[in-house]
Amino acid sequence: MLNTLAPAHAAALADAILVLHVGIVAFVVLGALAIALGARRWRWVRDWRWRTAHVLLMGFIALQAWLGALCPLTIWEQALREHAGQAAYGGSFIEHWLSRLIFFEAPAWVFVAAYTAFGALVIAGWFVVPPGRDRARPH
Repeated sequence: MLNTLAPAHAAALADAILVLHVGIVAFVVLGALAIALGARRWRWVRDWRWRTAHVLLMGFIALQAWLGALCPLTIWEQALREHAGQAAYGGSFIEHWLSRLIFFEAPAWVFVAAYTAFGALVIAGWFVVPPGRDRARPH
């Protein structure tokens, strides 16, 4: 399929995947923060669908780390960049800055430990601020 894609289109699609990737990272990280900060004030942090998506996504990320697998979005983006004749993470403005925001150089064990710890935090949040229940706020 990549063979039929023009290099310019492949580069644009790679940038779009990177933007999506940053959005997913923001959803997981800021979502955990929102759960902690808004547990008593914001009803939406207890929404069962939102919380299920959040915990499943974090579980998927932690599982990938444990298995030593790259994120499918990273694999797809890198394949598109290669097809476009670009070096991985060295092209457009969007790609240059957003990749620096979410990609770090560290040994694999650091990522496994970080994703596991963050996953445990997300799961703990499931029990501390359970979804689907709306506690009455005192007046």
